[in-house]
Amino acid sequence: MKKSFDKKRGPKIENKEFDEEVIQIDRVTRVVKGGRRLRFRATVVIGDRKKRVGIGIGKSTEVQGAIKKAVAKAKKNLITINSFQSTVPHRIQTKFKSAKVLLIPAGEGTGIIAGGAVRKVVELAGIKNILSKSLGSNNKLNCTKATYEALKALRYREDKKKAVEPKQETTEKEEPKPKIEEPKTPKKKVATK
Repeated sequence: MKKSFDKKRGPKIENKEFDEEVIQIDRVTRVVKGGRRLRFRATVVIGDRKKRVGIGIGKSTEVQGAIKKAVAKAKKNLITINSFQSTVPHRIQTKFKSAKVLLIPAGEGTGIIAGGAVRKVVELAGIKNILSKSLGSNNKLNCTKATYEALKALRYREDKKKAVEPKQETTEKEEPKPKIEEPKTPKKKVATK
């Protein structure tokens, strides 16, 4: 929730559609003829905690400007994930550059067993029970993108309770279809000497 102030009516509260989480802020320098140019790079994850999540990277000379740009890019990269009873529907492992992320479904009450960047992405996606392991690189940017790709690649899974429905008996009996026989061709006899 963002608070702004109206002179006549006092504080005004605006409801935000997405929650934002800053994963990393880096100082990036570029060497030019006159010296160094300093900029900031912000990696941000946004999500509504109801199956929608997006990531964005923004660069600017100020931190706040970089975060705003990252949020704008994250809104363009929104995906809707296929979750199953507050967890992921199946086990999945994805790789982005040198970072590998493994996501495993967990039972009710397990919570989010994940670290760093993976935890933030999964929380904002609305997953409440999951086991995960970050393999390979521990670079936050690459782990974030690997987790995003894993959530994007999840397939849909139906609930077994809902999927199994009793068969309804039909009142009309179907008549068996008559079999169509192909005409037999006579076999040729081979003369033997």
